Amino acid sequence: MPRVHVVGAGLAGLSAAVTLVEAGARVVLTDSARQAGGRCRSYHDAQLGMVVDNGNHLVLSGNPAVARYLRAIGAENRLAGPDRAEFDFLDVPSGARWAVRPNDGPLPWWIMAPHRRVPGTTARDYLALAALLRRHPGRRIDEVMACRGPLWDRLLRPLLVSVLNTAPEEGSADLAGAVLRESLAKGGLASRPRIATPTLDAAFVEPALARLREAGAEIRLGRRLRALGLGEGRVTGLHFADGAVPLGPADTVVLAVPPWAAQEFLPGLTAPDEFRPIVNAHFAIAPPPGAPTMIGLIGGTAEWVFAFPDRLSVTVSAADHLMEAEDLPVRLWADVAAAHGLSGPVPPHRIVKERRATFAATPAQAARRPPARTAWANLSLAGDWTDTGLPATIEGALRSGQAAAALALSTNGRVPGIVAA
Repeated sequence: MPRVHVVGAGLAGLSAAVTLVEAGARVVLTDSARQAGGRCRSYHDAQLGMVVDNGNHLVLSGNPAVARYLRAIGAENRLAGPDRAEFDFLDVPSGARWAVRPNDGPLPWWIMAPHRRVPGTTARDYLALAALLRRHPGRRIDEVMACRGPLWDRLLRPLLVSVLNTAPEEGSADLAGAVLRESLAKGGLASRPRIATPTLDAAFVEPALARLREAGAEIRLGRRLRALGLGEGRVTGLHFADGAVPLGPADTVVLAVPPWAAQEFLPGLTAPDEFRPIVNAHFAIAPPPGAPTMIGLIGGTAEWVFAFPDRLSVTVSAADHLMEAEDLPVRLWADVAAAHGLSGPVPPHRIVKERRATFAATPAQAARRPPARTAWANLSLAGDWTDTGLPATIEGALRSGQAAAALALSTNGRVPGIVAA
């Protein structure tokens, strides 16, 4: 029976592998790391004495690829969040608090209600969103809308910097618009924030590995790919550190590795080559009773504060300005304390810096994203950096894996119910 080799066990690779076994394919999943999950991983932090995620990864209730993936691995109940779309904010300098509360349906009557919209805005201000919802190939956000005013400062900028992991003013209008079209434009039911519970591993990784093992997939972690054998328009073999694996005439490959690795394996591949960092911080202190799951901060160092049962965590996107900051724990804790009315010294903490967290979501970098289909007949690409139409998000990663799997299955004569990109 032909095999499909999935190289890379991040969420894109796991998504591809799960899609493949669901279609009855024989799958071999490998990764150079000894732990699956890629950037979406959990680990026991000895300093804090608890299991933490490397970062705070948010999905939305309307993400279709997330729903398909979690259903396939039996983890539909591993996401937590409010019953209604509600986003709490705090202006750190002034102490002002508010919540943005979109209504459930697609007709946005919430912008007519002062207690639901951003303070200091009028319903007319939200017409600016109409421009962003249209397609603008190759254009920056600051070329299609005014990046100023209360709506921008108190809602759009904090949302878009977290979605794009890029300064929104220079971000791709098309990528920002794609996210808004699939969330706010569809109403609150599609925009409810969802967080993996109790950990990223428990929601997205371990159930997937269990499903793959149940289906008979071969899983080889800690196995580094050195090179691809290429010849006559196809991949002829996989050269691992522990030896070569020749491919049969019907074997296929899904390459689900970071873009810089893919470029080493595939001569001439055009892929994103600019990246932006993310800083996360975990503070080992339980949140106060009734604390909201997440709070957006305006005018502070932190951008979002997440409340977990045993800790308070912080995320800062496009964090180039913080990578060398020596007083980072103090600055971030000050914001966390302000958000939750806490005091006292900085509790035990862990700062996590990812220097190449995602590709820079600018028009120039978006133009470098390759499709899932390649010039090699039995090879497809997966990863949030491929041309999914979305920024580098969990939804985009899972969508890319499903598309790459569809190509692999069609190469083997199978036709799944997924459209390949």
